[in-house]
Amino acid sequence: MTKKIDRRIAKSQKAIRKAFLEMLLEEGFESITIKDITERADLSRKTFYLHYIDKYDLLDKIVDEHLEELGEICDQKRDKGLIEGTIIWFDYFEKHKAFFASLFQGTSRISFHNKLLTFIMREVDKKLEKSTLNQNIDRQIVLKFLGTAVMGVLESYVLEEVEGDTETIAAQVGNMIERNL
Repeated sequence: MTKKIDRRIAKSQKAIRKAFLEMLLEEGFESITIKDITERADLSRKTFYLHYIDKYDLLDKIVDEHLEELGEICDQKRDKGLIEGTIIWFDYFEKHKAFFASLFQGTSRISFHNKLLTFIMREVDKKLEKSTLNQNIDRQIVLKFLGTAVMGVLESYVLEEVEGDTETIAAQVGNMIERNL
């Protein structure tokens, strides 16, 4: 049974998140203050603190929602091939490119990096369970290697440091993962 959220709460959270995301893209995370967020959202600081501990908590919740959406995408693409699934995954990053670029570029990116790497490694681990990978190879090393590689390419893609369209880059990443499983 899904719990209904009071419309006022939902409206306040939406205004806070909208203001925060706009400022994140315009100014970067480091320069955002709670005062700036609440002024732009036209809410009181008290309202902000009813929902979030601080701007880091707000960012963590937004990142967690994106990772949850990515998890749902991964679950939906299980019946597809690795390459086709990777293309779907990269399409999500293309759709939210500005948001992810601001996180990859910011100086407070460590938390985001760790969460994303953990997420990628968990998804690769699901693929490893089905693989015929030599059991003498340390699973953690393989996960760290592939997870870091995927994240590195993904970061370069989001920051437009590699050339190519979404489908081509994603297909190449999917191909490399497949070869290493």
